[in-house]
Amino acid sequence: MDDTTKAKAEGLLDEAKGRVKDAVGGLTGDAGLQASGKVDQLSGMAQQEFADLYEDAESRLEMATAFVQDRPLLALGIVAVIGTLIGALLFGRRGK
Repeated sequence: MDDTTKAKAEGLLDEAKGRVKDAVGGLTGDAGLQASGKVDQLSGMAQQEFADLYEDAESRLEMATAFVQDRPLLALGIVAVIGTLIGALLFGRRGK
């Protein structure tokens, strides 16, 4: 199992554990257990969202790498234009 799938599974487990704690705390009137359950739920949801974001960023990086490998001169040209624009914006014209 890869890291993102494992992180998603752990997040789902934490969220489920939090739901159970929240429900038990609500039934027994234990506010501390209920609060702990809500924290576990939020932690599990955050862990799942982070895994999704990581997976998305990883796929975008793979696409960019493939683009550079397939079209190295075009990629170099794009970087040169962007670098020139950033330099002009940051430093302006110094010959004035």
